[in-house]
Parts: sequence; structure tokens; C-alpha cells
Amino acid sequence: MNPDVLVAGAGPTGLTLAIELARRDVPVRIVDAAERPLGGSKGDGLQPRTLEVFDDLGVLDAVFDAGRAVPDLHTYVDGVFTEVRRIAPWQEPTPDVPYPNGWMLGQARTEEILRGRLSDLGVTVEPATAVTGFVQDDDGVTTSLSTGETVRSAYLVGADGGRSTVRKTLGIPFDGTTDESIRALVADVRADALDHSVGHWFHSSADPAGGVGLTPLAGGRHFQLVTPPVDDATDAPTLDALQTALDATGADVRLTELAWSTLWRVNVRLARHFRKGRVFLAGDSAHVHPPTGGQGLNTGVQDAYNLGWKLAEGSVALLDTYETERRAVAQDVLGLSTRLLRKHVDGAADAHERGTETRQLGISYRTKNDSAGGICAGDRAPDAPLRDPEGRLVRLFDLFRGPHPTTLVFGDGPLPDGAHVHRIGRAASTEDTGLGGLVDVDGHAFATYGAGNGMRVEIRPDGYIAAVTRPEPMGAPAPAAQTTTR
Repeated sequence: MNPDVLVAGAGPTGLTLAIELARRDVPVRIVDAAERPLGGSKGDGLQPRTLEVFDDLGVLDAVFDAGRAVPDLHTYVDGVFTEVRRIAPWQEPTPDVPYPNGWMLGQARTEEILRGRLSDLGVTVEPATAVTGFVQDDDGVTTSLSTGETVRSAYLVGADGGRSTVRKTLGIPFDGTTDESIRALVADVRADALDHSVGHWFHSSADPAGGVGLTPLAGGRHFQLVTPPVDDATDAPTLDALQTALDATGADVRLTELAWSTLWRVNVRLARHFRKGRVFLAGDSAHVHPPTGGQGLNTGVQDAYNLGWKLAEGSVALLDTYETERRAVAQDVLGLSTRLLRKHVDGAADAHERGTETRQLGISYRTKNDSAGGICAGDRAPDAPLRDPEGRLVRLFDLFRGPHPTTLVFGDGPLPDGAHVHRIGRAASTEDTGLGGLVDVDGHAFATYGAGNGMRVEIRPDGYIAAVTRPEPMGAPAPAAQTTTR
């Protein structure tokens, strides 16, 4: 069977994309050069917008069960406890933002959960299978694999990492820098003398910007350890090298059971283009980030979430919006990650703290400024509680969940044709909200959307606003509907 889409790379980006395609019944194959899945924690921070994506994909409960909340950070100077810091300010859930706080889960476990969901949809990752080359024409892409197979597909997506073969074959420049002066050892280790419910940061008074950070990993007793190299370490630092770094801070803590390790270098790069013809780039193949702020994995997942439904529809005009929307986001996120890294290198007191800007909830695909108030085309569609005609509590996210677009009609406006159209009435008028109507609990939906009677909002399959049609004011001409490319 020739797939409609061949995905190269089975990290979080490639897995998310394959799930998006499979649940739309788009034939897809996903190959990965590695013989086995990642074994280490690597990207262990999931941002609130990614949790919303995982809610839609049907994996959020598994992610919550396997992970943990972002822990407090205990700091020590010369081995002596000094203070407790909150890495990210705690946010109370609200009707429009049900998951306002980040979640900690090692990347290996995240990938395992995504692989399970993909398997449920009838697709499995093909390991030890790398893309070695490809050619494309007006009708599709012919790809050569390391197994000797040649695959013909309508589209090819490179989610094959920072050293992407797909990007290099396309000849797309990967603009940016690699800073060899900033490196770090990253490892999963045990440190049983430490409280595993919190994070720990050890440094000496002589080196406040250095030191060793240990973040507890869910599902066991391991910590993710991060520290600058103590010497010219290789790409596989040893337990002795990690212990030497910790001893230098004055900490009296023994490390054991090194499960995974790597030497990390600062790469800040952005592909000049995310698409050439029928071939697309997503995740690390399109952008690589410093780890500060926990943005890289999350940005890749949302690349895939943006691209999946567009590939399924196959419209040339719609596919053209992928690079326009996602490259601008990646550029902004790279700037944020780099600023946070610089604070860390400069030894800023708040270098380990994260503000709300890292949550990725404010990402928008607006094409123009809006002065009418409320949401507009390109914005993330907020959640809100509703009641159905039987009085059962539902959420807007329940209506959006799935591969379909959704239209909301507020109040008494006419209902357009469509399988996923919902009328939302005000809580004061619970007796008649129309056929299949829903009642806005406490006015949250109306307030969050800035909705007037008759307002219509079209929601894209990825949970962003496609179009807003506001009601005509008395005595004034109707405003033009705000639209994005569908």
C-alpha cells in the first residue's frame, strides 16, 4: 500500500503527526532511523497548550497518570540549604484555560504513550528505517529507505531531528549558531539521599552560575541531572564525571544508577523554509532551541498539530499556510528560549523561574490587529463550561475534540449547514436554546468570546479560530467577517 503521507522520525513531533493523520483515515507510514525508542528523559516539560493538544488526541489522562506537577526547587550554596523557589507560578484553572500549569514527564514516557495511541489507530513505527534520499514531482514523492525499499507517497514530512536528512536533501539552509562555549551534561541518575518530591540546585559561592540541578522524574526514583562539563567530556559522560561535578558544589550526595546521559551543546537554529513542494519540515528538523523555558518539544508537537489536518484536506492554499503560521511561531519561541538562556548564563537570580510566556497559550495566527474586542480569526479558541438540553455539563473542548471543524452560533443567529454546528444560549434563557442547543454556564462562553447575539465562530480542527462573523449593530452596516485561509 502506498501511503498518502510518509513521516520520517518517530519523536513526539512525528508521532503526533501520524496520530493526526491516522485518526482522519489518511494512510500514513512512520519510519525512524533508531533501532529502539529513546531511553532518556530529554525534553521533560509539557506546556499547557501541549496538554490541550494531548486532550484532543486522547492521551491526556495517560500523561497525567504517568507524570507529575512542576516541583519546587530547593537551592543550596556550598552544600547548605538556602531557599525554596517556585520554578513556575501556580495558576488556578479557569473556564477558558483548564490546564494552566506545565506538567513534567520524561520524553521517553511521552513517546511511549503517543506510540500506544498510534497503535490503537492501527499504525506502528518502523524502526531501523532511515530516509536516505528522495525525489519529488508534481504528483508525489519517491523516497528511498535504508532497508532498500522505495516508497511512493503524496507527501513526505521530515521530523527527523536537528541533523535532518530530509532538510539537507532539500538544500534548505539551517540558519543560526552552535555555541561550543555553553555545554551541559544531562543524565538520568538516582540520588537517594535527596527528597524526590522536589527539585534541587547545588552550587558553590565561587560559581553562582554553575552547579548541578536535579529534577525528579515521575515513575521511579531517578532525577534528571544537568550540569556544565567538568572536563572535555564525551557525548556519553560517566557516573564518575557527574559525581565530580556534584562534589565540587560542596554537596554530600552520592549518585547511583546512571540510566542515560548525553553532552548537550547550545544550538539556536531556524530553517529558512518549512516546505518545498510536497516535502515539509516539522519539529527539530525545522528549529532547534536551548532547553531554557521548555519550548522545543512543545513547539514541535504543535507543528504537527497544525500540519496534520491541512495534509488531510490536501488543499494547496491551506498547505501554504503551514510555513506562514508555524515559522513565525518558531522564530518567536527561539527568541524567548535564547533570552532565558542568557539570564541563566549571566547568573540572574530568577534564571530558574518561568513566567506565563512559556505556556504557549498566547500563540496566535492573526493576520491583522483586531479592535472590535473579544476573539478574532487566528486566536486560540478558549474552553468554557456548558449544559446540554438534558442538563449535563459539557465543555467547549468536548465539542472541538476530534478531527472535525466546529461552528458555534451564539444566541438566535441562523444555524448554517454542517455536522458540527452548535447553538449556545445564555444561562438566563435555559428553556429554549434551539434544537440541540447548549446553555452557557454563568456566561463564561459569551464573555470569553466577547459574543453578541447572533455571533458565529468557526473553529479549525486544531482549535484555532478560522472565522468570526459578528452581528450587525442597529443602524450600522454589517462588519466584514474576519477570516483566515481554510
